[in-house]
Order: sequence, then C-alpha cells, then structure tokens
Amino acid sequence: MHPALQNLEIICMISSYVKCSSLPSFASTCRAFEHPALNALWRDLQSVKPLVKCLPDDLFGFDKGGVALQEPLDDRMWHTLFKYTSRVHSITVPDDMEAINPLCLLVLSCSSAPASLFPNLRKLKWYASGTHCAADFLRMVFVPSLLELNMDIPSASSAFLSVLSSLGTSCPRLQNMSLNYGFSLSFKASPFITRPISQLHHLHTLSVCDLGIQGIEHLTELRALESLSLKFTIDEAWNTVDFSFPGFHNLQLLSLSTVTMEQASNFLSSLQFVRTKEIRVDFQDQDESTAIPRLFAIIQERCDNDKLESISLQGDDPEHTHTGRSIFAPLYACRNLTQLLIGSVCYISMSNKELGQLATAWPKLQVLQIKCCPSDDSIIPTFLGLITLLGRCPALTSLTLVINVTKLNGIDLKSPGGGCRNEHLKFLALGNSPIKDPVNVALIISGLFPNLKKVDCWDAYPVGQKKSVKQQWELVNSIIGGFSLVERSFGIWSDL
Repeated sequence: MHPALQNLEIICMISSYVKCSSLPSFASTCRAFEHPALNALWRDLQSVKPLVKCLPDDLFGFDKGGVALQEPLDDRMWHTLFKYTSRVHSITVPDDMEAINPLCLLVLSCSSAPASLFPNLRKLKWYASGTHCAADFLRMVFVPSLLELNMDIPSASSAFLSVLSSLGTSCPRLQNMSLNYGFSLSFKASPFITRPISQLHHLHTLSVCDLGIQGIEHLTELRALESLSLKFTIDEAWNTVDFSFPGFHNLQLLSLSTVTMEQASNFLSSLQFVRTKEIRVDFQDQDESTAIPRLFAIIQERCDNDKLESISLQGDDPEHTHTGRSIFAPLYACRNLTQLLIGSVCYISMSNKELGQLATAWPKLQVLQIKCCPSDDSIIPTFLGLITLLGRCPALTSLTLVINVTKLNGIDLKSPGGGCRNEHLKFLALGNSPIKDPVNVALIISGLFPNLKKVDCWDAYPVGQKKSVKQQWELVNSIIGGFSLVERSFGIWSDL
C-alpha cells in the first residue's frame, strides 16, 4: 500500500469525496479504509430510516394497525447498531414518524440498550409534530454532546414538552438553538422552554418565539449570547412598557419580529442597555407616523452608539403612513454605522441637504437602502444630493434610493461629479424615481459609477405610470450596457 494511504487524515479526506452509495464498498476494501468510510457514511443522516434498514426484516410486525416488536435485539445486534449510531453527528427528523417508531420500541423494550444511542450527536434538525412517540425519540437524542438544535414544532404533547424542559441539563454544551412553534403552542410551550434556556450558559445563538417576561429576564443572564432573534406572535405582548431588564452587553445581532412597531419600541425601552453590532426589526403593522421616529430615538437612547454598525427596518407596504422630515436625525449619533436598510415601511421626504447631513454623520457607510416610495407631495433628493453622498461616503458598495433624475441643473454631463466618482459600487437601485431624459441620466450614472453594469428597480410604480417609467429605465440600462461594451472593446484594442 502506498505510504500516503496509511495516513488517517488523507483517508478521511478521500472518504469525504466518495459518493454516499459507494461508501459501503469503499469501507470493505480494506481494514484501513473501514472506519473513515463508515464515519463518512453515517456522519449526517437526513432521516433515521437507514438505521432501521440495518435491522433484520422480521424484527417488526404489525399489531392493531401499528408497528410491533416481534422479538428483542440480542447483544450482538445491539453492538452492530451502536457501531453505526455512535458515528452519527447530525440527524434531520422530517415530518414522518415511520422510522422513529421502531427505534423507540427497541430502546424501550430492551434492558441491554446503550444508555445513549447517539453519544456523538452534534446537530439535530426537527421538523415534525411533538407526539408521545416523538418524545421518546427526543429523549434519545438529547445528549451532552449536542451543540446545535433547530426545531420547527407545529404541535406538541405534554410528554414532548416535558422532555423539552430537560434541555438545560441534558444538553449543557448547546451553542446554537432555534425553536419555532405555531401560534396555538405559544402559551403552552413557553413555561417548558424558559427554565432550560436559562441553564444554557454556552449558548451563542438563539432564535425563539414568545418567552414571556420571565423568559426575557433569563436571557439577559446569558453572558455568552451573541445573536438573539425574538418573534412576538401575540398581539397583546409588549403593548405597554411596565418592565425593566438589565439588557444585553455582548451581542452581535438583535433581531425582533413583531406584530406592531410599537412592540419593538416598547421591548427596547424595557432594556436598560443594549450593546450590539446589528439591530433588525421586522413588523407587520404600523398605523402612526410617529412610530418610526420613536423607534429610532429609543435605539439611540438604549444602544451603544459606538458599537452599532447596522440597522434594518422591514415591514409591510406603507399604505398612507407618512413620516416627517429628518427622521434619521436620532441615529446620527451612531458614527460607525456601515449599513442602513429601510424597507417599504412609509412615505418619506428627504432633501439634498438632509441626504448630505446623513452622509456627514455616517462616513463609513457601505450599504444604504431607503426603499421608501415618495408620495405626491414628498421632497426627494436629486443628482446633486447623490454626488454629495458619494463624496462623503467613499466606501459605499450598495445604494437603494429614490431620487428625482428629472432635475439636471448644475450637472456637467462631461464630468457629472466634478471629479467625484465611485468605482466600488456593485448595486444601484433607484426604485420608481421619476425620469424624463434616459440618455443624459445614463451619461450621469456612468460618469458617477464607471464600473456599474445596470440600474435595478423595484416594482413600486403607480399603476398609470408603471409601464412608461419602467421602459425609460430599461433604456437607461441599455445605454449603460453599450458604454460598457465600448470600454471593453477599447481595452482589448489597447492591449494589442
């Protein structure tokens, strides 16, 4: 045998590239290949069905319409089964309990079963209902080695929730966890989840639905927590600010999914302090024009302005919600902001001067998305404001903004930016920006962004205007594409 094939690390790497269907044959090639090949074969299971298929065909039968065990496994068969299950590092449980039932029957009926059938399990993905039988299987896979848990539970029995409540003691090393359950399960599941989460002192990432007041208090005690995503599915939750919590001091991400924007504001108000790099707020309803300014003011008040680098606000269509001008002023204190992502959450007004103030406040800005449609009486910036933005935010790589490109006064078509240009911009979306002269607009955009291939738009045009404006922007892209072709051709000829 070649000396390289006696190196375990090399054999393991080879095994990782062998097709799953060929791994059994590869394992039987020689003794040196057996363990690495079997490790690769059983490492990640998309279902536990392969384990059941390893058992004798006559081991199970049917009794009264259900699976029944015909005879217990002997020690030899347990050894063979454990030889495979001990190699499993991740399991996915789909919404199919067909293979889970036989394994549960085996473990419950045999006193010789190993105490832990999956001693090296690291990751569990669960996409099934929490039935009584599922509770038995969950007890098998809640092991000390588990590091990552992702569960989507449409319904759950009391037995299943009882096993779930042992998570803190059964899986003390858990680092990443996502728990998603239906609205009807929120009230029932919260008491069973709150306590075990408080025991997970190694938890880095957590995504979870309504935990209640006590649950939030426990979360603030998790010092290792770096990413927290909370989903408030109950309308009445956080409609008032009657509580105060210490807050979070070591987050990289705080993500809130709420019914109303008021809930997000009230939750942040209840925290004494939030130190995080990124805040995301995703809401369903917004009725008051003061909701966004209030949220921004609370973010500025509660968050570490020096650490905050990214703010995202996404919601449903704005309908008739208008905001006042200078709504971003409270956020100017966040001098290290690199990303501001505002979805279609309102009608917004912004002058060239206000866009310049925004750019002055955030010189490190890399991504700016203000995807807010202007109303008939809105003030929107022009190319002059855009040029000011480029000059003050040289690191910009992505820009989404509505501007008025019908006003070209003060713009030199030969040198649109007066020497100011951005060669790093990879994405530009100008939404439903009004346009009259596609040729001159294309000249200006090409001058400001020489490496840009096209201008993107989002489908937000008024019905009567939609087709004509979209055609105008398609013409702009056609012209920009022509400029790029000429530049490439010129570069080829220059090299000859």
